[in-house]
Amino acid sequence: MNFLQLGLLLFGILTVMGLAYAAFAGPSAAKEGARRLQSVRYRHSESTVDKVESQLKKAIAARRPKMHRVAGSTSRMDALALRLHRSGKSWTITQYIYASVGIGLTVAVLLFLKSGALFLSLGVGILIGAGLPHLAVNFNIKKRTNAFNARFPDAIELLVRGLRSGLPVTETLTVVASEIPGPVGEEFRAIVDRIKVGRSMEESLQVTADRLGTPEFQFFCITLAIQRETGGNLAETLSNLADVLRKRAQMKLKIRAMSSESKASAYIVGALPFMVFAMIYWANPKYLSAFFVDDRLIVAGIGGFIWMGIGVLIMAKMVSFEI
Repeated sequence: MNFLQLGLLLFGILTVMGLAYAAFAGPSAAKEGARRLQSVRYRHSESTVDKVESQLKKAIAARRPKMHRVAGSTSRMDALALRLHRSGKSWTITQYIYASVGIGLTVAVLLFLKSGALFLSLGVGILIGAGLPHLAVNFNIKKRTNAFNARFPDAIELLVRGLRSGLPVTETLTVVASEIPGPVGEEFRAIVDRIKVGRSMEESLQVTADRLGTPEFQFFCITLAIQRETGGNLAETLSNLADVLRKRAQMKLKIRAMSSESKASAYIVGALPFMVFAMIYWANPKYLSAFFVDDRLIVAGIGGFIWMGIGVLIMAKMVSFEI
């Protein structure tokens, strides 16, 4: 079997899997019924907390990205630049590209010198070169976002205290920028700097919301914009928002604790075959050397890798909950 036949076989397998998923994967009737009950509760409830939570869910749905675009970016390079900014690191696009190419070439050369399989070395090099920096950026984005969400309710409470004491909104933003450390202080300092150079508060907040990409901050921007147009008790609204955000954080921690066993099982089941393969290959390379040259074993290995990936994705889906 040559490489063209192998490629056609893999394409056929992936096509069948995609068609099977499209045929059998459909909306859950139970989840749809629960969603409708929630929408009815939010629509007819007189509770301020329920109204705040309803608006927050609408903000979450409105902020879902489309295709490769991130926060309204017009190209993949803009989306990559926004992702690097969200990581909180001083990385540039050039550094990211150089790191990806360097890692990919290093892995490909080392694997080729070890196995002698050119196409396999190139494939693994491209996979690791493109995937490892991407995972590193995702890890830093998630870390910074969690740090921001953890301190954001404190910032809102500080805003509420400032508003109740008689300070204007812009002054309370300056207080938050100077008193709250970490990503919250950095983002609010950027907002204050934009306001100082002449940009409106709504525009300054929306720029930060687009860069952060979090529904919590987006709803914060919507709340301030509506209050400036219609009036009302902004301190009470922000206080309810802080309470909702704290309850969401508590629910996330409960879900993380309840799903920790399933996640650990998924990690072990997913990593064990690769660890065993690496240890056997390290101890006796000749025993597994045919996997890199025999077409049948290559097809079997790729098929096993695909099924392992499907199993890991299914387990990840089982322990993933939308809040």
